[in-house]
Amino acid sequence: MSVPLLRVADIHTYYGDSYVLQGVSLTLQKGQIAAILGRNGMGKTTLIRSVAGLTPPRAGEITYRDMSLRGKQPYAIAQAGISIVPQGRRIFRSLSVRENLLLPTSVLARSSKGRNGDEPGQRWDFDEVLKEFPQLAERINHLGGSLSGGEQQMLAIGRALMANPELILMDEPSEGLSPRLVLQVQAIMRRLRARGHAILLVEQNLELALSVADEVYVISAGQFVFQGAPAGLANAAQVLDQHLGVSGAKMV
Repeated sequence: MSVPLLRVADIHTYYGDSYVLQGVSLTLQKGQIAAILGRNGMGKTTLIRSVAGLTPPRAGEITYRDMSLRGKQPYAIAQAGISIVPQGRRIFRSLSVRENLLLPTSVLARSSKGRNGDEPGQRWDFDEVLKEFPQLAERINHLGGSLSGGEQQMLAIGRALMANPELILMDEPSEGLSPRLVLQVQAIMRRLRARGHAILLVEQNLELALSVADEVYVISAGQFVFQGAPAGLANAAQVLDQHLGVSGAKMV
């Protein structure tokens, strides 16, 4: 087995005195999708924030491509090749679609030069992102705040891709989207995996998560209570009922 792209080893993360992540560990290989499932308030977003350096763990270790992320600022983690699609999109509403997309290529962002392993035709640039999201091309000069919720989500994903990440952290990408747009997000994640991107996905939409994930983790009260393949979750009736509020019969 190759060295994981991302390794989270026994991390403990707090908000002030609130003990949120209580010894969480996972690994993620290049070109894989790991889905983190759980009820609200169980630590899913905190895990994303821990990896991104926004809420660093007090104990444990996070490594990316054999590089420890301990003590690194969020901008340095982003420059290393990790992009985030945050919950709520967090696009710049007063900037145009074009300006939002070009932010990751500014002088404040990491170099646009390729990393080792990049192949011709496998890198994202402005034209490639607009091919992936034609609805953004149609609204290229519109302000971010004028876009629909679905268009804002596409913009948030497109902005993340402009940094050419190897790892994408996605926090609730289907939140507030219509069923049609959820299917579009599903297709996008599958195409990203096919291009070699790894995705750490936090998602409340169980059907979406299980349809794209290679590995599933269920978190409860800051600890993983299930880890395995999506198909294995169907046989974990207690986990489904107690921690996800889903009857096992509905998984069949």
